[in-house]
Amino acid sequence: MFRPLALFLGLRYTRAERSNRFISFISLISMIGLTLGVAVLITVLSVMNGFDRELKSRILGMVPQATVTAGEIIPNWQPLAKDINEIKNVEAVAPFIQLQGMLTANGQVAGVMVTGVEPEYEKNVSIIHEHMNAGNIDELKTGSFNIVVGQDMADSLHLAIGDKVTLVLPEASPSPAGVIPRFKRFTVSGIYDISPEVNSIMAFVPMSDAGKLLRLPDGAQGIRMKLNDLFVAQRVASEAANLQPELLLPSDWTRTHGNLFGAIQMEKAMVGLLLFLIILVAAFNIVSSLVMLVTDKKADIAILKTFGASPKLITQVFMVQGLFIGVVGTIAGTILGVVMALSVSHVVGWINTAMNLHLFDAYFVNYLPSQLEWQDVLIIVSASLAISFLATIYPARRAASIQPAQTLRYE
Repeated sequence: MFRPLALFLGLRYTRAERSNRFISFISLISMIGLTLGVAVLITVLSVMNGFDRELKSRILGMVPQATVTAGEIIPNWQPLAKDINEIKNVEAVAPFIQLQGMLTANGQVAGVMVTGVEPEYEKNVSIIHEHMNAGNIDELKTGSFNIVVGQDMADSLHLAIGDKVTLVLPEASPSPAGVIPRFKRFTVSGIYDISPEVNSIMAFVPMSDAGKLLRLPDGAQGIRMKLNDLFVAQRVASEAANLQPELLLPSDWTRTHGNLFGAIQMEKAMVGLLLFLIILVAAFNIVSSLVMLVTDKKADIAILKTFGASPKLITQVFMVQGLFIGVVGTIAGTILGVVMALSVSHVVGWINTAMNLHLFDAYFVNYLPSQLEWQDVLIIVSASLAISFLATIYPARRAASIQPAQTLRYE
């Protein structure tokens, strides 16, 4: 069976002579280091991708991705909502009215951001209806004065479905007894559970009831949009505001949560760079093992040259030997990394439950998310193979420069 001479000799040199097991050990360490570096990099980047996905789906599934708001009220918002829905990249729209206040019940008080919504529209732009622990968002009917609160808010105020809760607004109303704050009793009709950041601050009421509390005429304060591309939010919001520029002001998620997503992307880049150093360390080990192998095989190289082996052939022999370490280590690391990325959520979840560790209590998810991106895998594999190739150049050129006469003089 035909095999190129450089490939045959290079593969044979991957195992040093029995008299020098140290070189084989260094080669093995290089291969293991490369395997671990590639595997850890794939796994960690998959976890970072998982957190990024959950952040987008949960946080941006609740907060507005793009909005246009009026100073007071949009009395006839339906035609405007229809026009906005026809803008490119807009999937759905929903009207809203927002107010801030405090909820009080059972002797407990908590600050809250209340959004007045129309359930049939809100379900098209929000994920709240998919995460209801109890009740239904459809109970937010005009004049019902029902309220949907988050699980954390319900726990802190000791609320359940059907309980009464008082919403206190930061506005004072004159009365015969003096100036008193404005408040209204609501009935809890739903409890949702999305993430601690959202659960503890956001509540939902019928839009018309919110307007009555603020003593506004019929209408909406703004129009919220759901987009099929989050990164065009600023352009879409500006385009929507231009429909009625004298009335509407644009806003988007990059202004309210842009720093959070920027921090996630920066953290992913820095973690990836730091873990990439593991692959570089493995590459230095490849250089070390090849340099020692060249020193160990000086006599063999000299004999090959006396038989007519060209410097190019000697270079190829030792490049094959180094690339063998790089290819095997990269393939093993890729397989291990993909398996770890696909199973890390289940493994860590099992450990968390079995040992009752509460690892995710401080995060916006109750498990370790992981999303394997094949584009990341391709970049990591390509970089690992490229570094392995570059690591072979110096030792291979050094081997090719050996002079047979000087080497064999002392043999």
